[in-house]
Amino acid sequence: MPARLEDYALLGDCRTAALVDRDGSIDWLCLPRFDSGACFAALLGGPEHGRWSIAPRGDYTTRRRYVPETMVLETDFETPGGACRLTDCMLLDRPRPTLLRIARGLRGSVALALELVVRFDYGSIVPWVHRVPDGGLEALAGPDTLILHTPASLRGEDLKTVATFELRAGERVPFTLMWYGSRDPRPAPLPDADAALAATLARWRTWSSRCTHVGAQRERSLRSLLTLKALTYEPTGGIVAAPTTSLPEVLGGVRNWDYRYCWLRDATFTLYALLHSGYREEASRWREWLIRAVAGTPSQINIMYGLSGERRLTEIELPWLPGYEGARPVRIGNAAYQQLQFDVFGEVMDTLHLARREGVGFNEDSWRVQRAMLDYLESAWDEPDEGIWEFRGPRRHYTHSKVMAWVALDRALAAVHGFGREGPRDRWQALRSRIHDDVCSHGFDPERGTFVQSYGSRELDASLLMMSLVGFLPANDPRIVGTVAAIERELTRDGLVLRYRAQDGLPGREGAFLACSFWLADNYVLLGRRAEAERLFDRLVGLANDLGLLAEEYDLDRRRLVGNFPQALSHIALVNTAANLSTERRPADERSGSAPP
Repeated sequence: MPARLEDYALLGDCRTAALVDRDGSIDWLCLPRFDSGACFAALLGGPEHGRWSIAPRGDYTTRRRYVPETMVLETDFETPGGACRLTDCMLLDRPRPTLLRIARGLRGSVALALELVVRFDYGSIVPWVHRVPDGGLEALAGPDTLILHTPASLRGEDLKTVATFELRAGERVPFTLMWYGSRDPRPAPLPDADAALAATLARWRTWSSRCTHVGAQRERSLRSLLTLKALTYEPTGGIVAAPTTSLPEVLGGVRNWDYRYCWLRDATFTLYALLHSGYREEASRWREWLIRAVAGTPSQINIMYGLSGERRLTEIELPWLPGYEGARPVRIGNAAYQQLQFDVFGEVMDTLHLARREGVGFNEDSWRVQRAMLDYLESAWDEPDEGIWEFRGPRRHYTHSKVMAWVALDRALAAVHGFGREGPRDRWQALRSRIHDDVCSHGFDPERGTFVQSYGSRELDASLLMMSLVGFLPANDPRIVGTVAAIERELTRDGLVLRYRAQDGLPGREGAFLACSFWLADNYVLLGRRAEAERLFDRLVGLANDLGLLAEEYDLDRRRLVGNFPQALSHIALVNTAANLSTERRPADERSGSAPP
């Protein structure tokens, strides 16, 4: 059985990522990319589906931490006879994905055991394993090869690779696991493990030194920013929503989705988080990824894309995996890529507006893409869609979707007025007013004094918290005040925000959605309720594990993190709320239009 999500740490090299539990077992790793097949899939099954464990034999206790300002993990094992440290990382700037693990003796003597179970294609393929002339051990199947180098004595046992060894104070044993294509030349062993580790530490520290956050929240924000950097696919600049698939929103349930892709709805939040933290280059690359991904016929725009902008993300089920704590089915791919969600047009326009305003270059192709999107939106905005939460049911007129269509027109007009772009200003102004009136007429329930999830519905939705954050109405407008109050009253549980309570066609109730809870804190900031914003922020940060990592949701009954892990949107929201609380230049003010010009 896999560990709790709280027990996992993230390792990454900005191309893929691994999850390692506090007992030294790497239970998840996809190679060579985030969305490749997993060679370690114990996270969604058991050790027989692939893992790499290094831990003491017998009784022990553990403590762990990231080396400050890096994604290098240190786990200290205490045993009755001594102590040792396991340092884990994925090396940066390597031609091939490489995991480095170094066991070091701290005091006394510790007996350690290694178990390496390689199972390609999500635990379904047992590879051929053999020794190679340079002393390494090679596992090969189809297009994939892994090669392990270590001075430890390895042996085969029951289709596994195992080793036992003693580690005394001052001794060290390195292990490097490298992926390469089965038709490529075999790579040479890593010449110096300590030098490679030092180079990776230096690279992470250099990146962290660019963070402009100051004050009490800097450490929390930087840890989230490091997580976002680790979830970035360096070759293209795209940021995956999470490095995992099928970690359930309901333990034991069927709400299990593949999040190893890039969602457009996260774009503006991401850009704010990066720009307000000093990461202009990353923001520019994310913007360029976005332009490439959405280029084409606007009617065919996806809500999500692959790491390089791939559009077809076919969803299939993997029946041989029992799922995380029995949550089935296990899915790869995501059928929601085919959904119609009008809010993505607003997100793209808002993102590119922010990039213009912040001076992140100008791209003529970008404006052409935006003009084409607006032409489509003019004729389609009043159609029903699937909404921000990807309901797999009938299309509806979702209020948030209409609000974001308004945002698209509003940011286009800002480009015309403020940046000299060419466009039909009068027509866009008229349509912006029409959409605004439509939302206020059909998306607002005057009897209850709140906006609602969809036209004609009485249900609430956490996406309504975005209305003031995007500037649709001022935060102090009575309709926004009433909506925030209704969400506090009907859509929160134990102080945390649920996305919705409406039936969505799937069994079971999901947990509190952490990003939405941060949005509530942002609304408190705009409403001048700072003390409440700080309390909610501290509560949310306190839900992170000991390494500062957050999942998508929180199960309030079992007091556990649930959903894919770690979740980029949760960390993006944390960074933005920290900035709203810590700086005079607040993202919530700027996006809502209440900041000085």
